Amino acid sequence: MQPSASSPIAPMLAKAVPEVPAPDSVAGGLSYEPKWDGFRAIVYADGEGAVESVEIGSRGSKMLTRYFPELVEAFRSILPGPCVLDGEIVVPTGEPGKQRLDWEALSQRIHPAASRVKLLSEKTPATFVAFDLLAIGDESFVDRPFAERRAALEEFAGDLPAPIALTRTTTDVDVARHWLVEFEGAGLDGVVAKPFSGVYAPNKRTMLKIKHHRTADVVALGYRIHKSGQGVGSLLVGLYGDDGMLRNVGGVSAFSDAKRLALIDELAPLVERDESGEAVTGETDRSRFSSGKDVSFVRLRPERVLEVRYDQMEGMRFRHTAQFERWRPDREAASCTFDQLDRPIAYDLADVLT
Repeated sequence: MQPSASSPIAPMLAKAVPEVPAPDSVAGGLSYEPKWDGFRAIVYADGEGAVESVEIGSRGSKMLTRYFPELVEAFRSILPGPCVLDGEIVVPTGEPGKQRLDWEALSQRIHPAASRVKLLSEKTPATFVAFDLLAIGDESFVDRPFAERRAALEEFAGDLPAPIALTRTTTDVDVARHWLVEFEGAGLDGVVAKPFSGVYAPNKRTMLKIKHHRTADVVALGYRIHKSGQGVGSLLVGLYGDDGMLRNVGGVSAFSDAKRLALIDELAPLVERDESGEAVTGETDRSRFSSGKDVSFVRLRPERVLEVRYDQMEGMRFRHTAQFERWRPDREAASCTFDQLDRPIAYDLADVLT
């Protein structure tokens, strides 16, 4: 079926693997590329001969078109013709020579006010990084192997100017492993490996992704009840700053049903209670993504330490939800500071896009 804005296609996905795989681990070999940390987007540029209309679909097929007017205009004026492209929307910030991806600036672009969207499109303009080609005009590439899709993408969009960029690729596994370490300094998320022989498989995890995994010892600050109403849905965790203040750095989730229920009893002695014996609750800060959601949590006395697995930091918080590793009864809460975190060496985003 020909993908279009009226019949949007679900993007092809990737499954996590612990390390960058060798090229001969998959029949037909692998192509490696940087893993961009932005909004996954499928661009539908339609028209007769020239691009006349543009829609930008998200991973869940929700249209992002209204939030990125500068990209819509760029697609209309820059693309050589109607097409369907798969890629990532990112926002670079920083002075020349020190640019990196800015997730916070990107997330602010999802705003209900048109005036705010227009202002941000000028203040923090987005870039579209293309990494797959699904159609040119009426010709579908979905059933073709990635090697053919990539070659066609390079021919079609390889020389386009900013704000459209073509992601770089390599067949050298050592280069890919170098990227995994080096490009994190520009805010990237890891490396993706794509089978050369693979067709575009919507909503299937046929690609491989390799992300950064680190551990840290953090303090349990509280917990949220699971959406089912039974057990612990997520733990809120914190770290001590140089000023001695304990700061919320994110959440820990993905517990089994049995573990969620067990945590209620396990954490009961740490629950803060008022004079009447009722559990003390609080609320985390709301964001545009938590609008309408329950952000309340049960407060815990900051005494218990746990080890978590995380991929990277965004400012003073974990960029993504962390994973529980184990309790650390041998650690004092006060010893859990930001100093233990591994910070990547800065790397200029412009060098990644070159």
